[in-house]
Amino acid sequence: ASSNTAPARQSGTSHSVSGAASSSASSAAPSSASSPAAPGAAAAAPSAAGAAAAVPATLQTICAELGLARRPVDTMLTLFCAMELLQKKNDAFSLTERAREFLVSDSPWFVGPYFSHFNERPIYQSLLETLHTDKPRWAGGKPGKDWADSMLDDAFAQQFTGTMDSRGLYVGPALATALASVLDLKSHRHLLDIAGGSGIYACGVAAANPHLKATVFERPPTDGVTRKAIARRGYTERVNVVTGDMFKDPLPTECDIHLWSNALHDWDEPTCELLLKKSFAALPAGGVVVVQDRHLNRDKTGPLAVAQHSVFLMASTQGRYYSVGEIEEFLAAAGFVKPQFRETVIDYSIITAVKPATTER
Repeated sequence: ASSNTAPARQSGTSHSVSGAASSSASSAAPSSASSPAAPGAAAAAPSAAGAAAAVPATLQTICAELGLARRPVDTMLTLFCAMELLQKKNDAFSLTERAREFLVSDSPWFVGPYFSHFNERPIYQSLLETLHTDKPRWAGGKPGKDWADSMLDDAFAQQFTGTMDSRGLYVGPALATALASVLDLKSHRHLLDIAGGSGIYACGVAAANPHLKATVFERPPTDGVTRKAIARRGYTERVNVVTGDMFKDPLPTECDIHLWSNALHDWDEPTCELLLKKSFAALPAGGVVVVQDRHLNRDKTGPLAVAQHSVFLMASTQGRYYSVGEIEEFLAAAGFVKPQFRETVIDYSIITAVKPATTER
């Protein structure tokens, strides 16, 4: 950024923002560099802003007019709202004053040229490809190869599971505390942690509830990593591992709490509904499902950190982060009732729901 001060804009202009242009620009465009996904978002923002400048537009209209796929556009619109570049009203998106100031080409303060060189970089070309095709690409791999495909490689599975395990050391205790605040855990006996990775969350809940047993449901080769991690923690007598594929195999039926921790965000909406329906089928009446994740707010306008990371998920998996309302809709579609939301730690939260008795439905 230049150290020179930009000339002050004339007062009274319809795009006026208080302060000199240089200070306003620093609060709008450069702030987008705070996350790896954001420069690509900024590179895409000028063209998106041009398309939205005239009249408010819905998600469906934007996809149709720009020839883009729904899932990635949905993710980017959430980010732009969180960045205060777009505002949302009645499902229609329009530009904020900040966006009109800097992202519309006929504005004297248009910063599009600043970001234009990003379009030549492979990582952002990959992001634009995902916007058009809806096909994720994990870590610069081939189009369509996402995180789930990579997890079939033993070395990658060990590395990735170790990464998630280190996060769970901090998030896990908060999960156990939150569960105790919304559930009567003494009335439950067995937790199933589906796609549970290292088993860090199953072990954490078991540690806080000595009466509970836990099972981690994992597919090869991660299941081997899971067994070793549980053994290192000394929980093999209370936490076991069942090998299986959550898509191909039925879930164990002896458990009365199902935990989906950081799992649903890897999959699209129909798949999330499918997985929760499998939980509903396997749980007894009165059983509880728990969704732990970073959740967007109900309006899908933030939090900013969650919206930024959601772009990474969109580009590398088949999913994205979902809002509290979207998760509640998935749960209701599966048959669950009485959803409860509780924040845990940093940007994480849990949503719980109950499988009713037949007479309650």
